[in-house]
Amino acid sequence: MHFLIRNGLFVVLLCSCFVAVAQHQGRPLRVIVPYLPGAGTDTLARMILPFVSEGLGRTVVVDNRPGASSTLGTQLIAQANADGNTIGVVDAAFVTNPSLFQQLPYATPQDFTAIAPLATAPMVLMVNQSVGFKSLQELLSWAKAHPGQLAYGSAGAGSATHLAGEQLRIFAKIELIHVPYKGSAQSMTELVGGHLGMAFTTQGTARAFINSGKLRVLAITSPKRSSLMSDIPTFAELGLPKVDTSSFTGMIGPARLPRSLVQRLNQIVFAAIQSPQLKERYASLGYEENLLSPERYTERLSAEIAKWRLLIRDAGISVTQL
Repeated sequence: MHFLIRNGLFVVLLCSCFVAVAQHQGRPLRVIVPYLPGAGTDTLARMILPFVSEGLGRTVVVDNRPGASSTLGTQLIAQANADGNTIGVVDAAFVTNPSLFQQLPYATPQDFTAIAPLATAPMVLMVNQSVGFKSLQELLSWAKAHPGQLAYGSAGAGSATHLAGEQLRIFAKIELIHVPYKGSAQSMTELVGGHLGMAFTTQGTARAFINSGKLRVLAITSPKRSSLMSDIPTFAELGLPKVDTSSFTGMIGPARLPRSLVQRLNQIVFAAIQSPQLKERYASLGYEENLLSPERYTERLSAEIAKWRLLIRDAGISVTQL
């Protein structure tokens, strides 16, 4: 009798599992991107997600939720049910916002599950040809001789381009003027127009402006030279290894996401990034691979949060409103 009851319960549980799996596979996977369609994070997400759809055998729906320095969409990821039907794609703001804002509507990283990094895009330091700097050493020498007279533009207060400029200011011990703009496109336009002396941007953005002949790249923040710009020295080579800001994109989910799904998504992302199709696109856009397990990615995010907390504190950066 006990045997029949135990086996009966086993059958009921087994059937329940099959029903849950069937329902799970039948529902679309919602992917929240806290930026507008066409933004860099959105574009990269849409490069990866066809592989996710194929790997899981599920329809994938991108849900763009821009606003409040990406915290609006990020909050929705944190508040989603941990049933495996909602995940998100975020960028470097995910690790800097906890230090930039006094209060967020979620706790980072406690309210999230780290799934996989998607790509890293190192920053390059660009100057207008008219300023005459042909090397980082020349720029630093001039800045030290003319404190507070060299201005750099950024995509806005607290952006990766702003933080890169603050790293250079702090670790090179120079005085710079920060000029924030509403997006990187505007700051680059001002740099091309000669209204700024310098600015940081990604390799992909830089290439279009280099071809104009008006801008010059002096250094790159990657640990080693980029295949896309092999003639450009790294900041580490030039004695400034702590100038290492990169724009990175990663896949996350709400806390307590099923481990089996996290592992599967991580494997799918790894395979996608190493596929010939994406390898070529990554190279053309200046993206670098950063293959990490969910556990290592969790550690990396925590380390990044701590790192930027110190830099933002030392630089005195504050953003008062979301």
